[in-house]
Amino acid sequence: MLSTLAQAEPVVAEEPAQTINIWDSAHHVFQTSVDIFSRGDTLASPSELIPELAQLGQLWAIVFVVVGLVCLLKGYTFHKIMTVALLVVLGAGLGYWMGLEIQGPPFVVAGCVSVLLAVMAFPLMKYAVAVLGGLSGAFIGSNLWAGLGRVLDKSAAQRVETQGQEAAAGDMIVRAAEAMPADAYWAGALVGLIVCGLAAFALSKITIHLFTTVSGSTIAVFGVIALLLSIDTFRDTVATELTRSPLIIPLLVFVPAAIGFLMQEKASGAWGGNGDQAAAT
Repeated sequence: MLSTLAQAEPVVAEEPAQTINIWDSAHHVFQTSVDIFSRGDTLASPSELIPELAQLGQLWAIVFVVVGLVCLLKGYTFHKIMTVALLVVLGAGLGYWMGLEIQGPPFVVAGCVSVLLAVMAFPLMKYAVAVLGGLSGAFIGSNLWAGLGRVLDKSAAQRVETQGQEAAAGDMIVRAAEAMPADAYWAGALVGLIVCGLAAFALSKITIHLFTTVSGSTIAVFGVIALLLSIDTFRDTVATELTRSPLIIPLLVFVPAAIGFLMQEKASGAWGGNGDQAAAT
């Protein structure tokens, strides 16, 4: 009997450890997501983004790739479900951050905010689409502004170094860098927010295609990068190449998003395609 009890004790002792690991994993994923998306120029900051994506792990990287590809290619077929799901994810991230700020239970706050946004989305679907469209426009505008601004700053610094301050003052690249400072990426976000947010009421189907493809491409690309970073053979090469220019990751995200957008437009019958039901109906 003593030997039987001795064999049973390790099984009971392992359960709390597994529970702790699950909660630690959930905290890790939420904290990483908040760190990534709390910056408006996250795509144009590869030196900060790469270490955070490297912490996701292979399992979550695969989940990101699968979910992202589904949203990118087929988001228009279940846009109402996806609208609610995106609001739930946004609410979870916002609630988790709020829970940490008020030193309360972050998952409880995250659950409350998620449920609130999900319930509000159903009777206010048109406004929910407008919000997601505006956020997608802000995401695109801020990252393109920051990426272009940092590339111009680097080119302008090289012109000044080779030509001198006075000679380079009239150079077009130097003037463009002065007119488009990378730290003012909020200007690009504001333009994208206003344009896409207002267009959502008149062009709801296009807005749906916009936020499904942008969110799907972002999630999928993050998953692919995290998956490559989890493999020792590719880690250093991938990290080095992605940090060469602040425009690389934005291009990796927005080019597939543009392709997915065109595919969804054609599939929904916008160009005389297969006559599928429009996403906005």
